[in-house]
Amino acid sequence: MCAIYIVAETGDLAPMEQLIKTKFTERFGIDHPVMLAPMDVIAGGKLAAAVSGAGGLGLLGGGYGDADWLRQAFKAAGNQRVGVGFITWSLMQKPDLVDLALSHKPAAFMVSFGDGTTAVEAARAAGVPAIWQVQRVAQAKQALAAGAEVIVVQGQEAGGHGMDRGLTAFLPAVRDLAGPDQILLAAGGIADGRGLAAALMLGADGVMMGTRFWASAEADGPDAAKSMVVHVEGDDTVRSKVFDVARGKDWPSHFTGRVYANDFLKQWHGDMDGLKGQLDAERSRYNSSDEEDFSIRVTIAGESADLIQGVEPAEKIVHDVVTGAAGLIKGGPACLV
Repeated sequence: MCAIYIVAETGDLAPMEQLIKTKFTERFGIDHPVMLAPMDVIAGGKLAAAVSGAGGLGLLGGGYGDADWLRQAFKAAGNQRVGVGFITWSLMQKPDLVDLALSHKPAAFMVSFGDGTTAVEAARAAGVPAIWQVQRVAQAKQALAAGAEVIVVQGQEAGGHGMDRGLTAFLPAVRDLAGPDQILLAAGGIADGRGLAAALMLGADGVMMGTRFWASAEADGPDAAKSMVVHVEGDDTVRSKVFDVARGKDWPSHFTGRVYANDFLKQWHGDMDGLKGQLDAERSRYNSSDEEDFSIRVTIAGESADLIQGVEPAEKIVHDVVTGAAGLIKGGPACLV
């Protein structure tokens, strides 16, 4: 288990007062062990800056890779120190984006979904901390060999793309592999203080949250989509490749996306051959639909959707998660005989 230090009381606090110190907070000079997931399109400069301003670590959602979007996102972050994350297999098709991102001297450079060794080496050469998200122990071994400073251990509970291992067994397994000094973050199904406290007990040095920050005031995207995230329940989500196929995203076969099971998905989830057989028509139907028609359009949400009751400012989300976790940790000795 990581070293955890409670450094303040959990009563009436100034929003930015530090409560929990870990190797993650110390390495990045931040107050709170909370990192924003680099959600494609959603984690723009405004949201990343808000999370960093709240004492966490905000990452821009570089996603599939768009140079113009990336420049604008760094500009929108202003003077706040933010990092950036990419979908690895797509980034490797646009290697110039690595140099572009690193030229902005980000607080961190994150890769996920594929072999990120080349990008990690470039980040390290530029003096930028490298973060690698993994979904298998074998991937964790790759990340360690490449010298990633931080490994994000993602459970299948997470919204968006991932694999099929549950976090509660996977995270301790990676901790045992990596040893006590490696910085680990937990991801998947975490949206409140209970998730952060549990992750720390399982061996993490902090958490990365996506779905909870999707339902934030600063997240990019329409209000209708944020409302969907609030009203979706974990039971309404499923891991599927339907939307990858429908949108023409050439994801490696072993990655699926956790999404809201809307009418479009239910039609094709059990009949991928049928979808591929009518792909031109179904892709046209998807692309021509209203962007806020969520009976057709994808809504990415993780199992933590059950825990999200409203759209709130990122600062409040960070504060509530950390104060909640600190309160649970401080109350832990009451369970001991």
